[in-house]
Amino acid sequence: MSTLQKSHVFTDIVLEVFKLGGSLVNAGDQMGAEYDITSARWKVLGALFLANSPQTVSQIARAMGLTRQAVQRLVDAMHNDDLLQFSENPDHKRAKLVSLTESGRAVYAKLDKKQFQWATECTKGITQAELETTLSVLKRIEKTLDH
Repeated sequence: MSTLQKSHVFTDIVLEVFKLGGSLVNAGDQMGAEYDITSARWKVLGALFLANSPQTVSQIARAMGLTRQAVQRLVDAMHNDDLLQFSENPDHKRAKLVSLTESGRAVYAKLDKKQFQWATECTKGITQAELETTLSVLKRIEKTLDH
């Protein structure tokens, strides 16, 4: 395949990933609607759950690939909704640590179960090898773009 052909295919992949991203956000919003959770809020819950320790807003933003300001707005709103709590950060006076409340953990657990069932449905007709190849290629592309 020529460089020109590869560039065209890569562009098609980028456009497909953009469409897929929108579809995933919509699906996440629908799954979270029952719990008044948007995809963006779900990402914050997930970043904190997966970190398994309190995080600063900057750490959450890096894990999510978003700006600190966008995450700060989400974190503040989620704190007001009793999904997140703040604690003092011994390493930084102004950057509070953020963690899940019991309510936040409960919502995340319910969404995680719902997402697993959804993922099972979405992967019908796709082989394990296809999924693993897709994941590997997407990670390589992301790594290239990140540098």
